[in-house]
Amino acid sequence: MASVARHSLLAGLIVGLCALPTATAQTSAPATPRQQSAEERADALVKAMTREEKLRLIHGYFPPLAKPVPPIAMIPSAGHIPGVPRLGIPTLRESDASLGVANQVEQRKGDVATALPASIATAATFNPALAYQGGAMIGAEARAKTFNVLLAGGVNLTRDPWAGRNFEYLGEDPWLAGVMAGAHIRGVQSNHIVSTIKHFALNAQETGRTVLDARIDKAALRESDLLAFQIAIEMGRPASVMCAYNKVNGDYACENAWLLNDVLKKDWGYKGWVMSDWGAVHSTRKAALNGLDQASGQELDDALFFDSKFAEALDAGQIPMARLDDMVRRIVFGIIDVGLMDNPAPETAQAIDYAANANIAQRTAEEGIVLLKNDGGLLPLARSARRIVLIGGHADVGVLSGGGSSQVRSVGGAPVEIPLTKGAAASFARITWHASSPLKAIQALAPDAQVTYVDGSDPAKAAAAARAADLAIVFALAWRTEAQDPDDMALPDHQDALIDAVVDANRKTLVVVESGGPVLMPWVDRVPAIVQAWYPGQRGGEAIANILFGAVDPSGRLPITFPVRADQAPRPEPAGLAELHAAEARRESGDKTVYGMSGGVAPFAVDYDEGADVGYRWYAARGHRPLFPFGYGLSYTRFAYSGLTIRGGRDLVVGFDVVNSGQRAGADVPQVYVEATSAAGAKAFRLAGFEKVHLQPGEKRRVTLTIDPRVIGRFDEQAHGWKRDAGTYRIRIGRFAGDTALAGVASLDALSVAP
Repeated sequence: MASVARHSLLAGLIVGLCALPTATAQTSAPATPRQQSAEERADALVKAMTREEKLRLIHGYFPPLAKPVPPIAMIPSAGHIPGVPRLGIPTLRESDASLGVANQVEQRKGDVATALPASIATAATFNPALAYQGGAMIGAEARAKTFNVLLAGGVNLTRDPWAGRNFEYLGEDPWLAGVMAGAHIRGVQSNHIVSTIKHFALNAQETGRTVLDARIDKAALRESDLLAFQIAIEMGRPASVMCAYNKVNGDYACENAWLLNDVLKKDWGYKGWVMSDWGAVHSTRKAALNGLDQASGQELDDALFFDSKFAEALDAGQIPMARLDDMVRRIVFGIIDVGLMDNPAPETAQAIDYAANANIAQRTAEEGIVLLKNDGGLLPLARSARRIVLIGGHADVGVLSGGGSSQVRSVGGAPVEIPLTKGAAASFARITWHASSPLKAIQALAPDAQVTYVDGSDPAKAAAAARAADLAIVFALAWRTEAQDPDDMALPDHQDALIDAVVDANRKTLVVVESGGPVLMPWVDRVPAIVQAWYPGQRGGEAIANILFGAVDPSGRLPITFPVRADQAPRPEPAGLAELHAAEARRESGDKTVYGMSGGVAPFAVDYDEGADVGYRWYAARGHRPLFPFGYGLSYTRFAYSGLTIRGGRDLVVGFDVVNSGQRAGADVPQVYVEATSAAGAKAFRLAGFEKVHLQPGEKRRVTLTIDPRVIGRFDEQAHGWKRDAGTYRIRIGRFAGDTALAGVASLDALSVAP
């Protein structure tokens, strides 16, 4: 969802809100027996509801702008849907989420929550158990704050390395993203509250997100982005799916019959409800008939499409009553299925153990930090180092956070907060740091050292400080946000020049990168050690220090490919930049037009010609050697693989041994890649399985993985299903995409799988 503060600027567009229908007085219906299935209970409740009660559930208010009549009690939040008290159907109170309870309404400014690292950092853990724990933690906090719907579960694949919202998602591979999202969603819903999964589908960039038409072959979409959603929905069973702002092959995602009716509800058998993103509804009849069940944050749409307009369409016979019943049934089913109806969220805020929750955030950060380079064994740092200087990045007070609706007001506050002055996110996003000081954390681990900080604004001064130190640590920042993409992948504010100056002064220089995804590294060959810290959350300073000093062995692996140059990627810059810059120029010239959600950007198309070859598959198909490949990450210890066994036939089962052959405890992520052919006829090695293995020195463990046939299959549009052709399949066990530590072949039978 988009930030509430941002959309407060749209208040001038709201000319008035229709009154809530008044429910006909009814005696309370008997509670549905808990021994019945969720479907049976939902059916019974729909039959017991009045038409007015049904209409109330299919549109949600946006509290900062909503003025419903008669008044309803709304806490400041992202969304509010009045319940049906006489039937025990709870009012839905929605908060932004994914990285924490990110309710950004100004009236709750004093409220705080635990901030997880960015989702891309969670993906880098390659550890579904940690994804589950993070989801369970933020779900518990949401419930304690009286929320019962979290707008979490971002699973859009990273198609472009520069995209502004990459930090909220889980990387470029459908199996990794689907598994991690499914675990996170299960964690949230373990608290008997609703999690969404979003943004369905192909929300792969922020530039022009409300007007772009994402064009792609349907089979290729099934084999990539939709496969990630399908896996996550099967594993996580989210009660709701949030449809995206953009169009997909000509139709808006929130009124796209192929996406919502054909794929999601028919092919996948999804029983929950589809809610819109805030401001993503464009029609009444088309949206309802094509699969949208609930208009969210209705005040941000161009009109109130699911309020009085829906009732009028119902009266005119344009929308059948059966469709309204189906919409309501799906909403009620989701509420029952997660246990919310039987375990309603509290009406008053409850106590939260923030200290315990911070430990989960720190563990996730530690396992998600990726050691990219460590020439000469510079890391882990020796505690005998006497003079250490930290340079740049506000590392004296905190760690960077991504911007937009996922932004969490974390425990400890924001020691630095910089407002934006231009761009699509300027009305709501802030460049914010969490109060977790790397300087203080490093000082705590090296009490006998002189650890100092310079801000890096003057490269000459920074170089002088580095020259006088035994070791220099540069903190490089690349801030990303919802609603806008950067024009390029370079570090901003002349940070490359700063790094060059520091490494010229002191060869013992390491760079810690805090970013939402890949950045260009023209200094990569000169710097001996590089640590990718992402946006590490409210305990990020402690996590970074623990990795640098070896208190924790680095075990993060890249969930996204780092290119050498921007032109290695399918698109070296955001599509629609010309349209965006034209809109910006009109505003700067004094155009007073109220542009609304699009910001005045003219509609344009993005052709995803790479199809299913997302991320590392694209690089391999084009023969591009990336800077750092998908799945890559170093450790302070060593791991060896042996004993490969492959069982074929109907099911593909791969087994092998992993041993820690070094002198330290650590964790490894062996990855199974299988060569398969897509519907387009392209052959590629695909990630088909992985497992995170924590081992003591000398310890050996057997890893056995059963491969989902869809991951190595092709989608046959004509046969309307997945096909795995009979034949021989090459298999690689490696440490990253393109690596071969073990190799073998499997002989597999032909197999068909339902869509």
